[in-house]
Amino acid sequence: MTTTAPEATTPAPEPAVAPAATGLERLTGFSRSLRSSEGGGSVPARVRRGRPALVTRYSADQGLLNTPAKRWWTVAALVLALVAPFYLTRDLTLLVSSAMVMAIAGIGLNLLTGYAGQISLGHPFFMALGAYTAAVVSGRSGGAVWGLELDLAIALPLAALVPAVVGFIVAPLAMRVRGLYLAVLTLGLLMLGEQLFKQWASLTGGSGVGRRGAEPVLFGNDLSIRYAVGPVIVDKNITLYLICLAALIILGVMARNLARSRTGRSFAAVRDRDIAAEIMGVNLLRTKTLAFTISSAYAGLAGALGSLLISRMVPEQWNIFMSIQLLAVIVIGGVATVTGSIIGAAFVVLLPRVLEELAPYLPFISGSGQGGFISIFQLESILFGALIVFFLTVEPRGLFGLWHRVRLYFKTWPFSY
Repeated sequence: MTTTAPEATTPAPEPAVAPAATGLERLTGFSRSLRSSEGGGSVPARVRRGRPALVTRYSADQGLLNTPAKRWWTVAALVLALVAPFYLTRDLTLLVSSAMVMAIAGIGLNLLTGYAGQISLGHPFFMALGAYTAAVVSGRSGGAVWGLELDLAIALPLAALVPAVVGFIVAPLAMRVRGLYLAVLTLGLLMLGEQLFKQWASLTGGSGVGRRGAEPVLFGNDLSIRYAVGPVIVDKNITLYLICLAALIILGVMARNLARSRTGRSFAAVRDRDIAAEIMGVNLLRTKTLAFTISSAYAGLAGALGSLLISRMVPEQWNIFMSIQLLAVIVIGGVATVTGSIIGAAFVVLLPRVLEELAPYLPFISGSGQGGFISIFQLESILFGALIVFFLTVEPRGLFGLWHRVRLYFKTWPFSY
């Protein structure tokens, strides 16, 4: 009798478990391993590639911070912004505050020009309205100028409301023109406002004289007084910096949510093809009026915050050059992006300081007490013009578009085509 040996059985291999994502992978939004479509195994280590954490739900796509990378970078940026004024010099703190004010104005212009497609060169006019409204409501009477000496808690909302009302009145006029004609119309509004402010001495102090900006008194507290928080000394510049930072965060989030709402989609439809948008049921008058009104309110609030940062403001400062600066903010930073407005404002405001620091090392720049055939202001204007031409022709989405292109390349590697 013969017996057969039992067949040898090999144990079934246990399914491989993908390694947990590291902190760096969570930060960049990459996943190290690919799941095999068959057998539940993982792709061997030699063929693993970093893949993006793709969005698979509409609700996730609509989220403000819909990836771990965005959340980590946002937290890092907030922490850096909060601690920065305690390490920067007084003049740099003031300069960064000015950049945040310019960013608020740039976001407002981006809502009108970038999202709604309505070209405007009259934004400084609405900034001036907000600045003088805040100065009259919170300022002191003296000489020939008015002042009500009220709190900033009243002055700042009024500084946004008055330009918004004027923008609401001007918007129907803009309905009749578009493109270049609209740009000329808003430029005429700026020139008209500049002459009005020069002649209205009781409001502005008059041409070449000016007046003080808004008084820094919020909820009865004088913001110009230094105080200590533990070992940290907080002065006026730091306090105003934190106020500007809070305003920028709130207004930036509001603009971002507005752009992703039904109203924002109406803006985009009017920008892309207004006749087609009207056929689809978009009310052109309502949409354009709303864009002008919101943009004017942003500009007015930026002007009011800016008046807190300067010792004196004159009617001549709200001019065509400021319009060019604001256009440079949204073109260089990125059209139709809130983040691009912040990047562009930082670039435009900090560029003169960078050129000033580089002047001793560049012989062709005429700094203080130096030779050279071109001044810092002239070089700044040349760079603005060259960068506007470059980004309009090469990368219409500005610096934000360049960053997005680089990030997308690494996120889709090795299929970056």
